[in-house]
Amino acid sequence: MPLSDRHVRLLRLATLASLGVACILIVSKGVAWWLSGSVSLLAGLTDSLLDGAASLINLLAVHYALRPADEDHRYGHGKAEALAGMAQALFIAISAVLIGVQAVERLQHPQALAATGLGIAVMLLALALTVALLLFQHKVIRLTGSTAIRADSLHYRSDLLLNASILLALVLGGLGWPQLDALFALGIAFYILWSAVQITREAVAVLMDEELPSDVSERMLELACGVPGVLGAHDLRTRVSGTHWFVQLHLELPAELTLKQAHALCDQVETAIHLRYPRAEVLVHAEPIEADGTASTSA
Repeated sequence: MPLSDRHVRLLRLATLASLGVACILIVSKGVAWWLSGSVSLLAGLTDSLLDGAASLINLLAVHYALRPADEDHRYGHGKAEALAGMAQALFIAISAVLIGVQAVERLQHPQALAATGLGIAVMLLALALTVALLLFQHKVIRLTGSTAIRADSLHYRSDLLLNASILLALVLGGLGWPQLDALFALGIAFYILWSAVQITREAVAVLMDEELPSDVSERMLELACGVPGVLGAHDLRTRVSGTHWFVQLHLELPAELTLKQAHALCDQVETAIHLRYPRAEVLVHAEPIEADGTASTSA
């Protein structure tokens, strides 16, 4: 079932905003690192470069995922978002390794920091832009449930901690503790690596057709059984593809119903579930039940 025009615009705007923030931070952090020599700023610059690449992939993936279903992709193109999440996880992991290597090298060969004032100003800008982007992404995720935007938001939440750590490292470095710059960078590297693991787990769950949470499935069965005339429901199966939930279930109906009556009840069940979960596309299999409670020949 297609997304509304508003949701499509939000998804595209979210990807463009992410790419725009990454580009601004790449330029500002690059200048600040060049003038200060801070390995923490270099860590931030490396992360922003990979953020830019990941955001570009995200932009392309969301554009592809929003394409309607066609003859070759009956369930749509939503899993492109999960593939983008995997790519983002790879970029984030690479950035963590690069940051860790730079931090270890700086611990072995300490250097005094310069132009810390500029670095601090840049990190304050980075924090402000990241917070604004995260607030917007949270709204988009709440309305659309996009896997790609959720993955993007997760690594920008990591950036929030990263930027705050860099800011603290620059302040402490300016106060006479330059060795803390490398230690902060090393801690940031481990945190970013953990973020990559989290993104990978979520993307794999989508690609492997993991079921929706059990409480959601139970609620769907309750909604189906709550439709007057329905005797029961079972064998509910769910999976996620991009912003869509695909739901299948068997509906137990009185065997004496006409085909038209059974079809009407199936439509009511589909509507009840969709009203509660707008992203759900529901497919119902009607199963006739005799008066003695035994299953008849399947309809």
